[in-house]
Amino acid sequence: MSSPVSIVIDSDSGFCFGVTAAIDKAESELSRHGKLYCLGDIVHNSDEVERLCSKGLITITHDDMPRLHDAVVLLRAHGEPPSTYIAAEKSNIRIIDATCPVVLRLQRSIKQTYLRENPPQIVIYGQSGHAEVNGLVGQTDGTAIVVENSSQLDAIDYTRPVAIYSQTTKPLDGYRAICDEIKRRMLPGVEFTTNDTICRQVANRGERIKNFAASHTLILFVSGKKSSNGRVLFNLCRQANPRTHLVSNATEICPDWLTDITSVGICGATSTPRWLMEQVRDKVESLITISDKQ
Repeated sequence: MSSPVSIVIDSDSGFCFGVTAAIDKAESELSRHGKLYCLGDIVHNSDEVERLCSKGLITITHDDMPRLHDAVVLLRAHGEPPSTYIAAEKSNIRIIDATCPVVLRLQRSIKQTYLRENPPQIVIYGQSGHAEVNGLVGQTDGTAIVVENSSQLDAIDYTRPVAIYSQTTKPLDGYRAICDEIKRRMLPGVEFTTNDTICRQVANRGERIKNFAASHTLILFVSGKKSSNGRVLFNLCRQANPRTHLVSNATEICPDWLTDITSVGICGATSTPRWLMEQVRDKVESLITISDKQ
């Protein structure tokens, strides 16, 4: 008889507090009224979105806003630019603001810098087009420069002052590398201000998840395809353990992965619900049980 396989869910994986708060607000409103609009996917996980849709959550886009008179709309944890609040007021829309407090502080900091009498160039280290980044750029009336790698740094004028901020979920080492390169290019004597605005609850997961991945034979990383945080953490897992596989849910598990293993580690992104990781665990258990009987 083969030795039992250990199956462990990473205790540090799953929703960050900002996503948890947004979903709690959505469920509270849905329990009272059975219907709620959400501007964009409430979380970058299609399984969780489908679960909430079954309760009455309706995902909308910015283009839908002018047609939703007298409605209630939830703003997700990623945050929104000022233009969204203006559009809501014009259509008499009641906003349930679930913007993550960390993102909200970042928005305010960028806005204060932008409104200075002689503001510096504002640079945002982040993913262009990402919902959070759109909200940050909106604080500068669209003037902020978004960079994600050193090839995009030519957009900065190094003869003028620069202030850099970061999307809250970006990796710390990437942010530091970008800052070092900008500092190297700055004209001597020109002010360069760095603002480390990365969420530590998210950033600290990187080192922990690498240790978790290295401690198991096989890793199943559970994440929605749209999650940028998921891509970062999945790559860290794969660096620590080549036998790492990305799955959206339990249906994507390949039985062939479960050969010659002593332990399976299950982890996920900040947008991955605990119940989804538990379903993956249950599926692995059933596949291993079937294999043992054959």
